[in-house]
Amino acid sequence: PAMAMVGPARLVRCGQKDELHRSGLRSGAGAVLHGLAGAKKWLEWRKEIELLSDVAYFVLTTLSGYQTLGEEYVNIVQVDSTKKRVPSVFRRAVFIALHTVVPYCLEKGFLHLERELQTEADESRTSQSHPAPGLSSRTLMRNWIQKQVGELTEQQKKTVLQIVYVLKQCIPLLHRLHLAVFYVSGTFYHLSKRITGITYLHFGGWEGEDQSIRSSYKFLGMISLFHLLLTIAVQMYSFKQKQRARQEWKLHRNLAHQQNTTKEKTTGRHSRCTLCLEERRHTTATPCGHLFCWECITEWCNTRTECPLCREKFHPQKLIYLRHYQL
Repeated sequence: PAMAMVGPARLVRCGQKDELHRSGLRSGAGAVLHGLAGAKKWLEWRKEIELLSDVAYFVLTTLSGYQTLGEEYVNIVQVDSTKKRVPSVFRRAVFIALHTVVPYCLEKGFLHLERELQTEADESRTSQSHPAPGLSSRTLMRNWIQKQVGELTEQQKKTVLQIVYVLKQCIPLLHRLHLAVFYVSGTFYHLSKRITGITYLHFGGWEGEDQSIRSSYKFLGMISLFHLLLTIAVQMYSFKQKQRARQEWKLHRNLAHQQNTTKEKTTGRHSRCTLCLEERRHTTATPCGHLFCWECITEWCNTRTECPLCREKFHPQKLIYLRHYQL
């Protein structure tokens, strides 16, 4: 059969179909972990389970030489930059790494780096003298980051923290820029495919539908570029205000943590969060009256809108942060 280049509409449908099946696989794997190991382990390893699910999906399809479910749905096949043969195993492996492993490592690296940079010296000494149960199993990445941060001066730490904040803002903007370029050119839907040079061919030649809506996608791309420029201008204008707000929140958080630490020394097991099994930080109440850490219960509500103890349904907006709670 005749083969031709793929239009943007077919690539979008392929990406949406793949994302649907990937999200189903991630949800199923997370449910299995939650059922076998409990809520605490599920919260701790949720990101890793999602990564393994995505890697397994692409290893069983792309790396094995088969079409993904999205590619099969729209009847397209991957080709390299020559458009005469399928990508090599190495090129496909690089694509899978860029598409799944690299975003996970960046997210974890920025998270650990930001936490280490924001940790005060007295707080770190306290955690070393009285380590929490979860801190004994540090990852290699976190150990390496902690070692590197420990060699920096205070001024260097502030500079690196600002760089991390800028990079965390720039990465989503880069993805939006790439998506806008895709709408205009209609070639690479994913940034990882653009880097590896993987494109698609369609069985059966050009179809009128894809050709007719190409101009609509170009117009959408122009609007996306204009909106991206406005977003960058607003973020640059408010950068200093956000930094000031972050510093004020950091000061308030440290003061609140010191007060809570002083008050919670005699509270015993009643002040423990039932999700992380550690002393509650930033105590938060559900509408049914149960208490958890703010970070734990909000992470829980990302996937389950019910109380972890009594299973009462509630909206995450109903959570109440108990600012001056003493127990």
